[in-house]
Parts: sequence; C-alpha cells; structure tokens
Amino acid sequence: MREKRSGLTIFFLGLIIGGILFGSVAFFVTNYRMEKLIDEKIGTVNQGGGNSGSSSSATTLKSSTTEKVAANVTPAVVGIETTELSKDMFNREYESSGVGTGFIVDKNGIIVTNQHVVSDNPKQINVTLKDGTSYEAKVVFKSDTVDLAVIKINAKNLPVVNLGDSEKINIGQTAIAIGNPLGLTFERSVTQGIISALNRSIAVDNKTIAEDLIQTDASINAGNSGGPLLNLAGEVIGINTYKIQSGEGLGFAIPINIVKPIINQIKEEGSFTPTVIGIEGVDKEIARYYTENEKLSVDKGILIVGVVNGSGAAKAGIKENDVITKVDGVEVNNMLKFREQLYYHRPGEKIKITYERNGKANTVEVELSKSK
Repeated sequence: MREKRSGLTIFFLGLIIGGILFGSVAFFVTNYRMEKLIDEKIGTVNQGGGNSGSSSSATTLKSSTTEKVAANVTPAVVGIETTELSKDMFNREYESSGVGTGFIVDKNGIIVTNQHVVSDNPKQINVTLKDGTSYEAKVVFKSDTVDLAVIKINAKNLPVVNLGDSEKINIGQTAIAIGNPLGLTFERSVTQGIISALNRSIAVDNKTIAEDLIQTDASINAGNSGGPLLNLAGEVIGINTYKIQSGEGLGFAIPINIVKPIINQIKEEGSFTPTVIGIEGVDKEIARYYTENEKLSVDKGILIVGVVNGSGAAKAGIKENDVITKVDGVEVNNMLKFREQLYYHRPGEKIKITYERNGKANTVEVELSKSK
C-alpha cells in the first residue's frame, strides 16, 4: 500500500509541476508576442513637421501603451511662463506671473496653448523645452472667444506632436493628459483617464460660455492648461483647458480640429486672420444657458439669434431664427465646428451656407469678413 501511494503521489506531483511549467512558458511566449507587436507598430515623435491634417502617416503612433505614448510625446511638450502687465484700482501698473503648458506643432517653433496662459497683456513669455533650454516667445495669434493661442520661438528642428481627429473619438476611450500641474516643479506630469462626454459647454464666468468641449476624468490641474490630451496612438485630440473645482474628475479640453486651419495659415503666411459672416448663433448645448424667458429650441444646426447689419450674412438674406445646417456642404451642429469651417477661408472669400427657414432648406453664397 505504501508503494502504491508513493507512486500516486509522484504521479500527481508530476502533473502539477508540468502544469506550472507549461503555464509559465505560455505566459512568457504570449507576453513576448504582445511586446513585439506593440514595438512593431509604435512610432516616434515626428521630427520633420506636425501633421495638422488627417491622422494617418508613416510616423503616426498607431498602437501604444501609456508609457510609450508619454515617452514619445513629452519631448514636444513645453512649459510656458508669462509675465503680465496689469493695473490696480488706482490705475497703477504692476506685474503678475503665471505658468502653463503648450505643445510644439511645427519643427520651426510654432506652439499651441490657451489664451489665458499667455494672458491679455503679456510683457514677456518664456518657453522651456524638456532639455531645459529656454526661449522668449512672441504671440502669433490669440482669441479669448475660443481660449486659444499660438506662440512662436526662434528655434529649429524641434520635436513635434502628431494631431489626431477630434471627430473620431468615442466616449469611454482612454485619454492621456500631459502638462505642468501647479507649476514647473511637476513639469510634464502624465495622467490617464477616459473620455467622459463630448460636446460639453460650460459657463466659465458670467459673460463667457466655453463651447463644445471634450470632458475627461484624466486629472487636469492649474498649470495643465494648454497641454495636450492624447489618445492611445499618441495623437493630440484636445487642448486641456478647464477644470470644475467643485467636482472630482471634471476636466475639459478644446477639440484639436479647431486649431488645424489656424496652424495651416500660420505656416503658410506667418499669421492668422479669423473670419466671420456676421451672425450671433447658438447650438443645442449653449441654448441650455438661456433663461426661461429666453428659452430657445435647438435640435440641430446653429440657431441664429442676431445678424449684424451690413454683414455678409445680412447681404445674403440670412435672418434671425434661421437655422444654419451646413457650410460648404459640411454639417455643422455646434459653434466650434461652424467656426472651424470659416477659419479655413480668408476675408473676402465666399462660402456656401445652407440654412432652414420655416422647414424649407435654402443655400446662399456669403462673403466672409475679418473678425473684429
């Protein structure tokens, strides 16, 4: 009996040891194959010039872990220190300073950030690269309407980010934020979360509504403003801009597509001129902020609530309460998309506006003018 039990014991021990060895080999083989697949597909930060159009190129990051996205993108993320001139209640001038983030979109020093990072009246703007090199920057374009700014430093052959498509993102997908929370002491911090919602509009103050934002729970703090929000391919899909302080995990980013026509024109001409047709409009999200007495019904498109006398829109016969549905055949269901389509054109050019009035669709040519 003892011999039989001993034999059975050895048999079962052999099965257990064999199972452990087989499982270990299978794990390491699978892990090796996954790592090899990721390494084959991942690219590097583009050294030759940012992709301000669609997000497909040989150097675009196609598949990546968060670690590899961070390693590849952080060289193109910069720290921005701004000294602003202001006046007190007695009209005495004084200086104040702030810190934010930006990212390089062109090898010759074009950088995207937020308008509130560069401030209304900057005296000096300093940009710090990952290697510690510092440059003085000049403002090429800024707009408090969309809280965007483009600045430039005198440098060459810089690493740049790849731009994704903010219309091709989904609620629930992974989002990675890179920035300088609480100043340059924590520079290029990386946080990860998900896309929580799309097309959010929030009241920034009593006069300003930030439109059509990407909501994320990736941690965004003071100093992160102007930094990139990325997908797992390492492509910038948004510009980190706001955080609701009263709640947890409520960060907001401006969709990257709005900045593409701005970058393109700056590359071509050295500057950017925003264009308008001369209307005041609201989309479905913005309409929520109107009072009960001013309650607006917007299901799709842009509801016109005002037309500027003598503007291109007025001359084309567009009126209050018309609903703009398309610009040059492209559907526009929020104000940011509407502005993006206008920004691809110069003042004096004409575009086709499709609008609805009393349920009937009309298409007219409208001449663009320079935004004041």
